[in-house]
Amino acid sequence: MGRDPLERHASTPEELRDRLAAERRGTPFLIYRDAEARQVIVELADAARVTIGRSSRSDIALCWDGEVSRLHAVVELVGANWVLSDDRLSRNGSFVNGNRVHSRALRSGDQIVVGDTRLAFIAPDQDSESVTRTAGLIPAPAALTPAQRRVLVALCRPVLEDQVAASNREIADELVLAIDTVKGALSRLFTAFGIDSEVPQNQKRALLARRAMQAGAVRAEDFDQ
Repeated sequence: MGRDPLERHASTPEELRDRLAAERRGTPFLIYRDAEARQVIVELADAARVTIGRSSRSDIALCWDGEVSRLHAVVELVGANWVLSDDRLSRNGSFVNGNRVHSRALRSGDQIVVGDTRLAFIAPDQDSESVTRTAGLIPAPAALTPAQRRVLVALCRPVLEDQVAASNREIADELVLAIDTVKGALSRLFTAFGIDSEVPQNQKRALLARRAMQAGAVRAEDFDQ
């Protein structure tokens, strides 16, 4: 398993300066070491979604780590929190502070392990303007019908309790709808929120739930209705 990327005595003076500069900027970032043990800092200021995987197309491409899946995990901004999501897609799982997770809000200093690589999440200033600015990168669709909003709320309800997004059957049972009606509504919502056909089917509902909450299309008060 990769070594702790925050281990100071193993860092060069230049790496320590780079890390301190990133902390002073106040923007959340991920830090890890590449195949040559060089420090890599990925600041989360300009994107609301960062993919981690062995594929060269991943935002954090761990091409050298054979224990990492092609698309292993995603770090996304959900409301004011950065959330690590695995959604049971990776072969070997994702871990935060030694515990296997499927979806977990990150706190500064958390240690993430994917395959044989260890990353750390640092949020120097959780209330910084950069978090607010990044949250606006995913806009809500111009118009959602009342029926679509009800499906979104039912989809997201379990996520509020740190569970996975609701299944088609769970949504249908809650709203007393036919499964085909739910599937049709979700298909239109996938399009509205920019989720393309290349996303694996078993990821789409979780990704839609996160994007809906990021965009403010579903709010906490909706779950009280």
